[in-house]
Amino acid sequence: MRRWKNVWRFLPLLAVMALTLTGCGNEQLSALLPQGEGARMQFNLMMLSLYIMIGVFIVVAIIYTVVLLKFRRRKGDNEIPEQTEGNVTLEILWTTIPIILLLILAVPTVMTTFALDPDEEKIPKDAIRVNVTAHQYWWEFEYPDLEVKTSQDLYMPAGEKVYFNLKSKDVIHSFWVPAIGGKMDTNTATENLMWLKADEAGTYFGKCAELCGPSHALMDFKVIVKDKKDFMAWADKMKAAKGEPEGDLAAQGQEIFQANCIGCHAIGNEGSNVGPNLTSFGDRTTIAGILEHNEENLKKWIKNPQDIKTGNNMPQFGKQLSDDELDALAEYLMGLKVDGE
Repeated sequence: MRRWKNVWRFLPLLAVMALTLTGCGNEQLSALLPQGEGARMQFNLMMLSLYIMIGVFIVVAIIYTVVLLKFRRRKGDNEIPEQTEGNVTLEILWTTIPIILLLILAVPTVMTTFALDPDEEKIPKDAIRVNVTAHQYWWEFEYPDLEVKTSQDLYMPAGEKVYFNLKSKDVIHSFWVPAIGGKMDTNTATENLMWLKADEAGTYFGKCAELCGPSHALMDFKVIVKDKKDFMAWADKMKAAKGEPEGDLAAQGQEIFQANCIGCHAIGNEGSNVGPNLTSFGDRTTIAGILEHNEENLKKWIKNPQDIKTGNNMPQFGKQLSDDELDALAEYLMGLKVDGE
């Protein structure tokens, strides 16, 4: 009895913890609030399996309760109940019912699996395709037909399927946008193909869903969904962007960028793809996927990126720059806007 008393003492604490945890997290990272065709198909499968499990539980609980009450041993009843072995009717029932339930779940599961798996030969010729490359710990997005490259912020048109070729540059990652679709691994040796379709314009959140190193939890990205017209306008601006500075301080920052950063980062068609493409860096809402997008955080990142995202491949060259040089470089990068003002 004393042991059970100790257990009961923890129940209020567990209840408080459960209520507290329900307020944690981001609803955009929940597969239970689908806002896209693929996510809705998967959500419907989850709900179907849940309804089946709840139904089985209720039926079993009712039968158990009835048997427990009806056939319980009563006071003064010392007779041994009749012992029976084998019942053909029951054997048929508890074999047939699970088969029927499995078929109810299996048929839509198979249909959904084929619907979510894109057939390369059936992809429309005018469909938008994106080559996704996962790096430790950032995402690269290339639109081969539009001749556009970007990183961290994935742009999509609303209301139509966008097809993704997924691969990894280093280790296995997993591309996941729970609000509008499922997840798919990115491998180094093979490419995976998937599609996403968002219902409406808006901003959605994605993450890496495969443990990939010490900063796995910080490998975030955003999906910015626009109307088709606005999306095409963004693509045209990205293609034409040259990264021209505005003002003398930004011009000094461009010179510093050309001397120190161009070997890893690209702006427009100029530069390397070792690190994230910075063509529209000023439009982003975060730095390194996790920090608020402002000049102070940008300078902190440039000075010591390892303190912010452990294990990333960006060198700490920012420590070699003076405060004035950092100010100029930050002014230039924050001014690289394509989608914003």
